[in-house]
Amino acid sequence: MSDTATATELLEKIVQNPEPKTSTQIVVSDNSTKMKTTFYPPIELDKTRKYEMALVNLETYYSFPNIDSSNNIFRYSPGSSQQRQFVDIRIPEGSYDLIDIAETIKISMKRNGHNGESIEITANTNTLKNVMEISNDFIVDFRLQRSIASVLGFAERAYKESLHESQNVVNILSINSILVNVDVIGGSYVNGKTQNTIYSFFPNVSPGYKFVESPRNLVYLPVILDKISKM
Repeated sequence: MSDTATATELLEKIVQNPEPKTSTQIVVSDNSTKMKTTFYPPIELDKTRKYEMALVNLETYYSFPNIDSSNNIFRYSPGSSQQRQFVDIRIPEGSYDLIDIAETIKISMKRNGHNGESIEITANTNTLKNVMEISNDFIVDFRLQRSIASVLGFAERAYKESLHESQNVVNILSINSILVNVDVIGGSYVNGKTQNTIYSFFPNVSPGYKFVESPRNLVYLPVILDKISKM
């Protein structure tokens, strides 16, 4: 092949690159974290071309529960008596921040006829630990199974009237990142293994709030099918 022919082919490729490419927008919505879309008729792709896909926008709620049946019990004993009685508060499953947990405990204590101000739970924003102030001779017991102690950062023992700081940082987050998976793409790896992950991010809002994730730089991954009937 002559140098002239090679140069001509390169110039043709350069001319083709800035030309507008055919694109398709796919919008999917559902109330579940696993969404399925069926295309009728199926999307037929030209086998002589290469196709790529990117996530443009994701709107959902930070609704991943950090309190469930494995860590939702707060046990306390009100006031002093010869035979102490302990009361269990079962926090409903859901997504909570530390303020929500403290408020739920306080409201439940008042419903039980006890002074909700006797146990104050706050955060130390400098150490990322939890501070629990117990008064009026109350006792908090974190020794039972399914205790909320691990979320609040406390060791599994009983705490009497005093000011206590948790031994560990607050473990309020139940996830490290959110993976968006699409089963028609490839070229993605998670922890060294192939996976259909088109995007990964961490939500920038507190539990319970809606977030809108719009990637600043679109990352295109290859489509691995010639015909897409469902996704």
